[in-house]
Amino acid sequence: MIDLGPERLQAFVQKAFGQGATLLDYGDIGSLDKQGIKKFGYGKPVRFKLRLADGTERQAVLSVMKGDKYGHQHMWDRASILLFQYETSERLDRHVKPLSVGYVDGRGELHPMERPSEFFLVTEMLPGHDYYQELARIRQGDFRSKDRKRATEFARWLAGIHARKKNDPPLYHRRVRDLLGSSECIMGMVDEAYPHPYAPFPDERFRNLEKALIDWRWFLRDKSHRLSQVHGDFHPWNVLVEDHGFHVLDRSRGEWGEPAGDLASMAVNYLLLALLDKGRLEGPFADLWHRFFESYLAESGDTEVLSVIAPFFVFRCLVVASPEWYPDHPEEVRAALLHFMERVLAAERFDFTDTGRYLP
Repeated sequence: MIDLGPERLQAFVQKAFGQGATLLDYGDIGSLDKQGIKKFGYGKPVRFKLRLADGTERQAVLSVMKGDKYGHQHMWDRASILLFQYETSERLDRHVKPLSVGYVDGRGELHPMERPSEFFLVTEMLPGHDYYQELARIRQGDFRSKDRKRATEFARWLAGIHARKKNDPPLYHRRVRDLLGSSECIMGMVDEAYPHPYAPFPDERFRNLEKALIDWRWFLRDKSHRLSQVHGDFHPWNVLVEDHGFHVLDRSRGEWGEPAGDLASMAVNYLLLALLDKGRLEGPFADLWHRFFESYLAESGDTEVLSVIAPFFVFRCLVVASPEWYPDHPEEVRAALLHFMERVLAAERFDFTDTGRYLP
């Protein structure tokens, strides 16, 4: 709820329509009745009258979108809808014209945005380098004890953030839907990250993959107790490491989700690099793979994660096997990753200790 009084509304009118603009009246959209307006709620528009600096009088409606379980749980969901309406409404014949779009700050003040067209984010600059640089060093034969410790540190950190749970079944269901159907996730990757037809993985295999994922969607529907705090895109290019710790970048796809997504996101890179080096899961990257899973399970106690991780491996394998995203992979490595995701999806429970069963 927004504490909306005449002072705040007047301040907004001046910011949005110029310093000479004056609030004349405001209230309920039907009658300008001010009763109950002070606590301005979602789905309860406010009508107001104003006079511009040139003396022109105008009427406008201020509304806020209501949060719900249909993909509008978060502030950024609702912002995207309002920004869409602001940008496109004027282009549609007979549609009401947008006058302003803005936000409410932490003090409850209303601020207009000046004809927004793109948005940006400014973050702090921290020391360190991409974790992938350390993985590249390992590929060159320089494997150190600190690399094992790093994998353990990552796993324990994930277990720590995943320990924070949320009771919100519709949000868990949404995250599973997003995994399958989002343009950023599985179906988006199938459509856009692979040519069609693609001889190494014909469309029939893609169709069978999507059909199998429907069964997984219904299996995961009963797992909403697993909804946890997540990073959402935990991979080597989103981790800054230094001698005594690490930081993460670019949190994605929501604050809450399935912990298996974070595990698969990092682990698939150990698998990829092992395949590039050895053609199978052996050597130092196998060491990191096992240490990462063992440390996570020991710290979290979450053995159920191995029963739900399969579709998350599908997403991450589609990414790292993509000929568009990774054009330099040998075809046998690409084929092994795609075979891996199919075999993992067909298993009831993932066995990280016997990865050979999922590889050609």
